[in-house]
Amino acid sequence: MADQPVTAALCIIGNEILSGRTQDKNLAYIGERLNALGIRLAEVRVVRDDEAAIVEAVRALSERYTYVFTSGGIGPTHDDITTACIAKAFGAEVERNAEAMRRLTAHYANTGIEFNEARRKMADIPVGAELIDNPVSAAPGFIIGNVHVLPGVPRIMQAMFEGLAGRLTGGAPVLSHTVACTIGEGTVAAGLGEIQARYPDVEIGSYPYFRAGQFGTSLVLRATDADRLAAAADEVRALVRSLGAEPIEADTSGESAA
Repeated sequence: MADQPVTAALCIIGNEILSGRTQDKNLAYIGERLNALGIRLAEVRVVRDDEAAIVEAVRALSERYTYVFTSGGIGPTHDDITTACIAKAFGAEVERNAEAMRRLTAHYANTGIEFNEARRKMADIPVGAELIDNPVSAAPGFIIGNVHVLPGVPRIMQAMFEGLAGRLTGGAPVLSHTVACTIGEGTVAAGLGEIQARYPDVEIGSYPYFRAGQFGTSLVLRATDADRLAAAADEVRALVRSLGAEPIEADTSGESAA
């Protein structure tokens, strides 16, 4: 297990996400897959199609986290500016990459679709970057520094992520256990804070809910050490019982939703 957590950030790029016109479907997938690889997704930013905003976000995230993933903005249209912006963030020039051109030429030769200049733009890659294979539509992503540049289309992004997942070095996966109860969040707060103080290596969160006509609270515990997680969960169960309720188990063998 790594001495320090292996961390990551996701930068989602696109005006259509911020406007609400398109709903992002990549965050949940990336978060779940990174957790399984022992990499903690620590920050997510949604950035408009603006050069200064993208450059600032990529530089800041690259300095702070082990890995950075971006999604969106590497297609053939005029507003797909991610490649140029990330090149600028790293002080790199953009070139028409010979290998990317070879892949795209072969792909379009088999589709009957014109391989025009707009589509050729998808072969423009920062100098020195490493290509990420695209098994769906051929247009590659790329890696520069610790930044992994992926498309926004979920099906393509997921296929490309799976291709590079084996090259990512993670730590211990985060395990999770949920104990729900029919007690209000304010009632468990003091006791929960005491348990958190005794288990600083276990993340403990409380999430109120209302279902089947009843209020309650889901108490979610996360840790990389299974024994510490189990011990903290036992104390949470004891707290719930001391307050006159019976814990409702919602065990998981990995990250769970609250």
